[in-house]
Amino acid sequence: MKMVEKKNKTPRIILICGPTGVGKTSVAIHLAETFNGEIINADSMQIHKLMDIGTAKPSAMEQARIKHHMVDIIFPDEPFDANRFSQEAGRVVFSLHKKNIFPFVAGGTGFYIQALLSGLFDPGASDSALRASLKEEAHEKGAPFLHEKLLRHDPVAAERIHPNDIFRTVRALEVFYTSGLPITERQKKHAFSENRFDALEIGLHMDRDKLYERIDRRVDEMMSGGFSEEVRMLMEAGYRKDLKSMGSIGYRHIADFITGDISEAEAVRTMKRDTRRYAKRQLTWFKKRPGIIWTEPGKIADLKPVIEKHICGR
Repeated sequence: MKMVEKKNKTPRIILICGPTGVGKTSVAIHLAETFNGEIINADSMQIHKLMDIGTAKPSAMEQARIKHHMVDIIFPDEPFDANRFSQEAGRVVFSLHKKNIFPFVAGGTGFYIQALLSGLFDPGASDSALRASLKEEAHEKGAPFLHEKLLRHDPVAAERIHPNDIFRTVRALEVFYTSGLPITERQKKHAFSENRFDALEIGLHMDRDKLYERIDRRVDEMMSGGFSEEVRMLMEAGYRKDLKSMGSIGYRHIADFITGDISEAEAVRTMKRDTRRYAKRQLTWFKKRPGIIWTEPGKIADLKPVIEKHICGR
């Protein structure tokens, strides 16, 4: 069944969110096929070219079934942030709206989703000299050292930011040093209240043990599907281990195996562990967001009346 969205000043969208491994891609493809839609990726890793296996990117066959936007748009060493995602993904939403194609946003990067739906807060003044100094400190003493500093000033932000994510750690410290306020406090004051789109937000969840089994199985499938070769190819192409993209879950584990720092078995074990932990953090983040309708992937048909009502603007 195909449905066409009625014209409206504020574009309507449907968001499919939830933890990694829960099945967002297949649900989004099913809904987009059913309701004359296209998919906008909201996964911060799937935007990277050359990084396919470790990001669980939609396959060529899946992308042939439904057009995907915001996939394969930058190389692993190019800068990209939530502000750019909000701008570019927002343009896609408006473009699809004009063409009477319904936008389905699918992904698990909470900050990207929040930026798209509600706009970004003003972090205040920036200080390029301070930023350069913090980056140099991270280079000399290591990313965890800088993260410990953030933990003292803004423990909430430190909990959200991975110790190896130098970019976000530096930005949070820069905001604190220039404004005297933790970046999380400035975010609260902004409250993300802009409401750029009329969004129906659907969260996918399942039994925790079942989700963790799916995650472990997917890691095994990545390894048998050539994940080590993909990381080796990236490193041979000059993409360093200290890049933000290469420091993500999976890529940093396999890179450490390739350089001989850990065994393959240890890389797989810690990759599974860290992916499970990430899924737990994602679910906690989305559970705090009001208005999300939660369902299991296999029960998405139960929401068909709600989805139809939103698409038709009733």
